[in-house]
Amino acid sequence: MGGSGHGAGCGINEIIVFVLALVAGTGCSLTSKVLLDMESVGMDGEMKKFEKPLFQTLGMFVGMCAALFLHAGVVMFKIPFPGYVHKTSRNGYSAVGDVDDDEEEEQKPVPIWMYFLLLIPSLFDLAATALCMMGLMEVEVSIYQMLRGSAIIFVAILKHFALGDKLRGFMWVGVGWNVVSIILVGATVILSATPDDGEGGKQKDPLKGVLLILAGAFVQSLQYAFEEKVMSMEVSAPPLLLIGMEGFWGTVVCAFVLYPVCYNLPGADVGGVMENPYDTWAMMENSKDLQVMFLWYFLSIFFYNALAVLVTFMLNSVWHAILDNFRPITVWGTDLFIFYFVTKSFGEEWTKWSFVQLAGLFVLLYGTAVYNAPHAGSIKLEGGVLSCFCKFDYSDMEDEDEEKQVLVPIDDAAAAPYQSPYQSPFMTPNTRAKRDKERRAAEKQGKQFTKVSRGGSFA
Repeated sequence: MGGSGHGAGCGINEIIVFVLALVAGTGCSLTSKVLLDMESVGMDGEMKKFEKPLFQTLGMFVGMCAALFLHAGVVMFKIPFPGYVHKTSRNGYSAVGDVDDDEEEEQKPVPIWMYFLLLIPSLFDLAATALCMMGLMEVEVSIYQMLRGSAIIFVAILKHFALGDKLRGFMWVGVGWNVVSIILVGATVILSATPDDGEGGKQKDPLKGVLLILAGAFVQSLQYAFEEKVMSMEVSAPPLLLIGMEGFWGTVVCAFVLYPVCYNLPGADVGGVMENPYDTWAMMENSKDLQVMFLWYFLSIFFYNALAVLVTFMLNSVWHAILDNFRPITVWGTDLFIFYFVTKSFGEEWTKWSFVQLAGLFVLLYGTAVYNAPHAGSIKLEGGVLSCFCKFDYSDMEDEDEEKQVLVPIDDAAAAPYQSPYQSPFMTPNTRAKRDKERRAAEKQGKQFTKVSRGGSFA
């Protein structure tokens, strides 16, 4: 696969960072599901599962908040990190594109209003994550991870009909295959459901889980649409600060708005409420294993966000999309390994319907690869069996591929504008062309061009 970002090819350092990011991303999903399946004694004295989706959502945002401390360290000690420019540093590195200016341009301060504007994508991310966490309680983690890929369908529809960014024919083919994959995965959930799926008298509802996760994916697509329509502007916003601020706002809203609301709404938790924070605290206090697993959950979120930034800058954003596409494979593979080789208390069993899910996985990967053409790691429909006998013309897109980003010493070149690796990976040719035009115009004027985008949840 192509797409190396630093000219020297994909070396050992790039491979290590990519693998570590994949491990951290896989760990995010697996520890989330394991937490939901772990048991502890609550405030009512009963042993039960730790089914606390809102607490996990809060934990995710707290994990993202940790990026603020890393951001402060990078700025204070002038540590070389992608997306940061230290004017007085002589040994720092930064992502650099084709910039004619030989002068260093010190990173501009982030305006105060930007800190508050980041509240909006945080709310989208909060709603999407909470919905998906509730859905995860009803289905296996491999199903959850694959259904999250349905965001590409909603994004495509919104971009074409709401944002006016018309999709190419081959992109609709890719979207169509993704619809097929969702149908296959949904069928697997329904066919493999058994009357004894629930434990402790609580019956699982797989169809409800699928619908909740799809609803979360739809909300996530609204977030992408908002960012693409509203949040494109000339402003210097370092990646760790974006991640940390989304975590901060998500933590504030979750702790001081959602928790009080859920504590006063009727539900199945202790006291007849939707989610009881006092019961959550009691269960955490009564189980050291639960505390350790939550720590792993916290660390996996933090490291995934930091490593995903490095993947984009050491390679490029195409590899970040490839990283996301690999996660359903590693999540499912690891879940099967846990069940058969570690403990049957956790993990996932291979059933007679798993072949349908496997087919859905291949269709999902194929559809995404078709949609993302003609970039590295994609599939161009040029006729033949692999192209399903479809043929499209990509000639006008060959020159619109993403500009490569290079890691070079600041002494040798001026730092190029930072582009967040958390922008929607489903950018159409019109969007890419518009971004490139705006970036080139900004570079000619000696300005920084930044696409301010999502801090990035773990999912």
